[in-house]
Amino acid sequence: MGGSLTSDPSSVDYVHGMERLLVAVQELSLAQELADVQRIVRSAAREILGCDGATFVLRDDGTCVYVDEDAVARLWKGSRFPMESCIGGWAMLHRQAVVIPDVYEDDRIPHDAYRTTFVKSLVMVPIRRLEPVGAIGAYWARERLPSAQEVALLQGLADSTSVAMAHVQMISELEQRVRDRTAELSQANAEIRRLSLTDELTGLHNLRGFNALGQAALSAARDRGQECLLAFLDVDGLKQVNDDEGHDAGDALIADVARTLRSVLAPADVLARTGGDEFCVLVTETDADSHLLKARLLESFLALNEAADRRYHLSVSVGLVHVAADDTKTLQQLVTEADGLMYAEKKGKPQPRLAI
Repeated sequence: MGGSLTSDPSSVDYVHGMERLLVAVQELSLAQELADVQRIVRSAAREILGCDGATFVLRDDGTCVYVDEDAVARLWKGSRFPMESCIGGWAMLHRQAVVIPDVYEDDRIPHDAYRTTFVKSLVMVPIRRLEPVGAIGAYWARERLPSAQEVALLQGLADSTSVAMAHVQMISELEQRVRDRTAELSQANAEIRRLSLTDELTGLHNLRGFNALGQAALSAARDRGQECLLAFLDVDGLKQVNDDEGHDAGDALIADVARTLRSVLAPADVLARTGGDEFCVLVTETDADSHLLKARLLESFLALNEAADRRYHLSVSVGLVHVAADDTKTLQQLVTEADGLMYAEKKGKPQPRLAI
């Protein structure tokens, strides 16, 4: 090993080392993230032992990862080695400190990995000796035998580090739980709002949704100087279908109507089921007049009757209002107006009968 090997316990002031260790323990108790732990440990290890370099090693899936370092020259930060071929891995696998006065005289050392470094001597201690999760290494640029007191100081730092890492992990898990709960709450609130604005049977907006979204769409159209069309539709004969065929058939009828209306309207149009057999449509992006829109709606019901295999034929009564860009009526006033026109049309129509 050479005649320069030293093992004098007084080479490091033990009292000073203890004082610095106590400061590090306090700093570690306040660490909130693993990066804080690494920063505290790498500097404290050098100051406590007066060494030329220190590394912070973590165990990860059978390998040693050199995650941080503080040294007079670059060591292995960012490198990953198998546990069995790394002195940090040896300390973790054997759950004990390892002192190596001459790295080139010890078979546990991968000599090729050290030839490009300044390291001649080292001590490596495990972080948590029961089930090690990492290791702390201290290095010297000369051959040196660390004293038992020095090894104890470094192990004390490692033991405090294990507590800090567990604390950081707990904080991280709690923060993740808070984020998860916050996301769940946000999703739940969004779902509650969606349900409060959505008709369960058809998936269309309900009356609440139509009032909220329709008024916003109407205001936006007026701001753009754009005309609108508002239609109030009533499916004729739903009560007879419910009485003669049952409510399941009536629900199927309503669902078919909703799909049909959605298929002939633009995505920007606000469509809602506002009552048992009543629907409202606000068209804000169209150049078509009210007669063309009404014809399109009626034609969709004719196509639905031809495509469906049922014992009755659907018909619809439509009240349609043209809304000028400078019209100041509220959405509810327009709905009331369209509703009146729909009932006027409905009175003059025969009720649908079941096909024989």
